[in-house]
Amino acid sequence: MIEVRLAEVDADLRAWAEVKSRVEPDDPLTVEQLARHRTPDRVLLVAELDGRVVGCGAAGLSTLAGLAFVNPRVLPEARGRGVGQTLAGPLVAHARSLGVDGIVSYVNAADARSIVFARAFGLEEVDYQLEQFRAIGDEPRPLLPDGIKIVQAAPDLVRAAYDAVGREGYDDMALVRRPHMPLDEWLRMEASRPDGSFVALHDGEIVGYAGMWEHANGTATGEHGLTAVRRGYRRRGIATALKRTQLHWAATNGVHELVTWTQRGNEPMQGLNRKLGYVDRMRELTFQGPLP
Repeated sequence: MIEVRLAEVDADLRAWAEVKSRVEPDDPLTVEQLARHRTPDRVLLVAELDGRVVGCGAAGLSTLAGLAFVNPRVLPEARGRGVGQTLAGPLVAHARSLGVDGIVSYVNAADARSIVFARAFGLEEVDYQLEQFRAIGDEPRPLLPDGIKIVQAAPDLVRAAYDAVGREGYDDMALVRRPHMPLDEWLRMEASRPDGSFVALHDGEIVGYAGMWEHANGTATGEHGLTAVRRGYRRRGIATALKRTQLHWAATNGVHELVTWTQRGNEPMQGLNRKLGYVDRMRELTFQGPLP
């Protein structure tokens, strides 16, 4: 028997994070991170099969304008028994209640069964996210471009970076839809590891930003957030200097690995990462379509 319910009590939230982390080991999640990412528009569900939690699901407003994300996840050993379909129904219903005109979902490119599931809902592949990682060694202090100063992103600087480079950086992303990144979402997502987040200054003005996020694997792993440079200051080596500053920070703060995600259309950043020693690891496909 399959039972689906809201994940509200601590035990269900723990089970939700465990299922998600098992299904997506390259993108795990802790209960603390799950709680931080909860917003009023988001719903979390768990699915039990014969009394055991084997599935989790989430739906809410996407950072792609006009869309809701719908992500049902089922443990491999429990697939083919209707759990995914049972989860998807209430998730789609919640997405419809948000007044959006379509949904987006994310699937590991190596997970053929989930790709078939997404297509059965009328979704089509429109984009991908590439995960790259970098083992940390002895990382020297970076050489900075002339006139550029790089400092840690204190909370007031993270807030200021939103107007200085954040909105512009998101607007310039090669996404299938215009991104929706309001200030409150920026402050919630970016710089969850503020000591590893930096801004680049020119004459006291913010001209670049590189965020660092907490990772479910613990403090020995860090995840890059947005790296962006103001349009008039690009191609001066500022992005490279910001990345090298984060590598040096990682080497001096017990971080053994950094991971980063970039989308199709951002091949220049993927190439920069490879030049800095990052290695491609996993692709996550973006599926999009109308409300089923």
